[in-house]
Amino acid sequence: MTQHASPPRDSTDKVPPSGAAPAWRGLMAHADVRTLSLLGVLAALIVIGGITKPDEFLDTRNLQLVLTQASVIGVVTVGMTFVIISGGIDLSVGAIVALASVWATTVATQEYGFAGILFTAVIVGVGCGLVNGVLIAYGAMVPFIATLAMLASARGLSLQITDGKTQIVTIPSVLDLGERDAYVLGVPPLVMVFAVVTIIGWLVLNRTTFGRRTVAVGGNPEAARLAGIDVRRQRLYLYLLSGLCCGIAAFLLIILSGSGQNTNGNLYELDAIAAAIIGGTLLTGGRGTIVGSVLGVLIFTTITNIFALNNLQSDVQQIAKGAIIVAAVLVQRRTASTT
Repeated sequence: MTQHASPPRDSTDKVPPSGAAPAWRGLMAHADVRTLSLLGVLAALIVIGGITKPDEFLDTRNLQLVLTQASVIGVVTVGMTFVIISGGIDLSVGAIVALASVWATTVATQEYGFAGILFTAVIVGVGCGLVNGVLIAYGAMVPFIATLAMLASARGLSLQITDGKTQIVTIPSVLDLGERDAYVLGVPPLVMVFAVVTIIGWLVLNRTTFGRRTVAVGGNPEAARLAGIDVRRQRLYLYLLSGLCCGIAAFLLIILSGSGQNTNGNLYELDAIAAAIIGGTLLTGGRGTIVGSVLGVLIFTTITNIFALNNLQSDVQQIAKGAIIVAAVLVQRRTASTT
């Protein structure tokens, strides 16, 4: 007898037992709890910052700085969230940001002005994502190994392009975006780009077939394949998306720093993964939220800012981040065991 494979269901769409409430309602409740918890942590950090350094932390310029710094890693984290939900990982995002930023700020590229820098940054990011996607989806390479190789290659190439020197941007239209005169109602352009990327990411994940396929592939790749989803192509698209986000982040970093350096994006991969994890994205795949990841980015950026204002050493900051990640993973395991 021929068996027909049923289509994969989202991790929030399970068939409930007779007489029981739908399981997705319970998962949504847990998602709300996680979001509220993250908002509570962020609020607590704001209170701490306001108490320890009220004049500096609550100053409008400092809050704008926090949001601006969160924008670059935030865009990277949106792409990383999609990859992790699908059951993958991307260790090369920081190196891709570095490569895209230095390639886009060479003298030859700057001859084409604003469009040349933006186009180059995006194309380099997408190109690196394409290589990762092909190796993983069609080359059957483990994501950890493929993206680790890309990390080393992209870092090496960015160092070769710059020869270890900083490449200064000379295009006024690019530099002006980082000035206060470019702010719209007090909101920096980088923050607006981050907001747009976040909204689009949320819509794609929660309101499109692409998002449902991403969750299905991360939850059970074999079931997704039997349901007619081209798992390899979906994974390719996801690494292309991650590369695109890295290219956009590289352009934002160019605006923020006014230069391209081979050291750009250092440890971005760890920050993006950490933000996604504390935001509720499972490392095993099948579940995650864009909102949670963004809140994770804001939490880490706020912590960094508070530590800087209070002249605390960076090693203490890293210890605090590590403790937060461990706590988030423990909460995830406890939540998973009760669902």
